[in-house]
Amino acid sequence: MANRHLSRSIAMQSLYEWDFGGKDPAKLKEITEKNMAEFGPGLEGAEFIWRLVNGVAENLSKIDKIIEKSAPEWPLDQITIVDRNILRLGLYELLFGDRKEAPPKVAINEAIELAKSFSGESSGKFVNGVLGTVYREIGEPQKDE
Repeated sequence: MANRHLSRSIAMQSLYEWDFGGKDPAKLKEITEKNMAEFGPGLEGAEFIWRLVNGVAENLSKIDKIIEKSAPEWPLDQITIVDRNILRLGLYELLFGDRKEAPPKVAINEAIELAKSFSGESSGKFVNGVLGTVYREIGEPQKDE
């Protein structure tokens, strides 16, 4: 598994655990450190994991509003915790991340792969639908690159 994909997996698992536990800001660092030690010992790219986890946490209310707008038939609390955090991670990369580091289509594809690996049968399509909607609404940046 490539370092970036593993880093995203660890970030998603950390956000999942944090969300499941009530989103206590004081626990996010501890949860992430535990998951990095367990799932990625010696992993190069720890700064990428921290950027993702902290970026999602710092932009959580903005990201959640975008999910609610992009999936109006799915109230946020009815989206499974796994899918909700995959969407948060994907939207963070899509909207707030460094596009040179992860172009929009890479961010979307990585989120779909996380959904296929960690969630239900239809989750990949759901994540693709929500992120694709947001991508089109922001004008499909870097479409031709």
